[in-house]
Amino acid sequence: MQPLIEEGYFVLFLIITLGIVIGNIRYRGVSLDLSAVIFVALLLGHFGFMVPEVFQTIGLLFFIFTIGIQAGPGFFDAFKKFGRKLLILCLILVGSAAGISLLLIKALEIETYLGVGIFNGALTSTPGLAAAIDITGSPLASIGYGVAYPAGALLAILVIHILPLVFNVDMKGEDKKFLQEVSEDFPEVKSQVFVVENKNIHGKTLKELEIRTMTKAVISRVKHGDLASTPDASTRLFLGDLVKMVGTGESLHKAELMIGSKTDKDIPLAQQFDVSWVLVTNKDAINKSLQSLNLTAWYGATITRIRRSSIDLSPRGSSRLRFGDKVLLACDKENMPKVMNILGNNEKRLKETDFLPISLGIMIGVMLGVVRLPFFGLFEFSLGLTGGVLIAAILLSKLGKTGPIIWTMSSSGNQLLRKLGLLMFLAAVGTHAGADIGYTLAANGLKLLWVGMAITVFPMFITAVVGHLIMRINFSTLLGVIAGSMTSTPGLAAADTKTSTEAASVAYASVYPVALVLMIVFSQILSAL
Repeated sequence: MQPLIEEGYFVLFLIITLGIVIGNIRYRGVSLDLSAVIFVALLLGHFGFMVPEVFQTIGLLFFIFTIGIQAGPGFFDAFKKFGRKLLILCLILVGSAAGISLLLIKALEIETYLGVGIFNGALTSTPGLAAAIDITGSPLASIGYGVAYPAGALLAILVIHILPLVFNVDMKGEDKKFLQEVSEDFPEVKSQVFVVENKNIHGKTLKELEIRTMTKAVISRVKHGDLASTPDASTRLFLGDLVKMVGTGESLHKAELMIGSKTDKDIPLAQQFDVSWVLVTNKDAINKSLQSLNLTAWYGATITRIRRSSIDLSPRGSSRLRFGDKVLLACDKENMPKVMNILGNNEKRLKETDFLPISLGIMIGVMLGVVRLPFFGLFEFSLGLTGGVLIAAILLSKLGKTGPIIWTMSSSGNQLLRKLGLLMFLAAVGTHAGADIGYTLAANGLKLLWVGMAITVFPMFITAVVGHLIMRINFSTLLGVIAGSMTSTPGLAAADTKTSTEAASVAYASVYPVALVLMIVFSQILSAL
């Protein structure tokens, strides 16, 4: 067994296996889940087992990139709606951590540069440490970081696990509230049949009436006499016609005022007419607006609903299709196969994972991370490996498509690569921290460890109190904000296990870049003081 133990890849999978087994153990409904891997890694690292550092880097890249790709589409919406609150919470956490650090450094007479390292280690900020080392030129910052980092990483996991218990929060209820908030942003899409009673629209074409523009609802079918058809711009409405429209409650109310009263009558499908859900998987349709596709003019087809991430959206001419969207298509049977071909409707393609966008996106992020940016002429900072890849993934996923490259991943592919990256990262960082933890504690004493733990724990609870009791932020989102403000990848892993939604990931991605800058700024301030 000795040769195998000396092989890093064997140790990697040994730690992952033991960590998953232990993480699946539940006590009173509580388990460590994937976070157990780092505890196993620390223990084995202390006894000389080691995972090569390259696995840590590769795992971190995979994990952060998949977070950015998944959270990107919702990042800008969340930032627009909650951005100010999230930034305030991020500033509270990092600022209070810096304040506690300064207080303890002065009270306990800790060497300043050592204290700056403890500050960064307690909040698990490698970019902050790099800035501190660059500023101070002292090895003390690295020593302080080495003392505080293992406890900081572990406490971030533990505190995030116990915060819902401390505040007696029902996480399933918080998930429901989050989904309800999302549904308020994207109201439920319904259908309704109206009778044409408005004399002012009698005999006019849909192009002349501009009903979609006026009401934001879509006409899916029109019945004139005994003939039911899919309308196009030249379709005329006459008194007594039945019109089936699809839209939100507000848009259907506008349609009622414009067209006429509601009716319980339905418009039966003609024999040559069909309605079907179609998957958007064709690269040529990705990121194109419905107006540019012009399916109604070419094929007499109407998209009446867009389903994205289990949310139904009311389509508009400016609505752009994303990979994996599911659209409700109304079309005659003859043209239905042609329109399906244009949109893709290839379920197999949806399940496939294209590695070109992944590798190219990570390369762009790495290059972005090494660019040094000036900060008001005071100093320069770089986003670092993690920040560069995260921001690149967010921007690329928002972009959606560049030529033939689709900046997205299937849900199953994203989850697999994310978990693999996380497991590799936790196993590698745990063994390296475990190897040094005994030496650093013996050399510097428990005092520094307790200081680091205070800097980790108190700001987390302060932020939780402000976010939950004062700002009334959804707790799933709050956990993501805390993990992102601490730049704690293991913390995000713990937060992800507490929610069935992407609330934590979106919040993490929203504050992480800001937290990086704040850590560097406060490291500068602490060094100067």
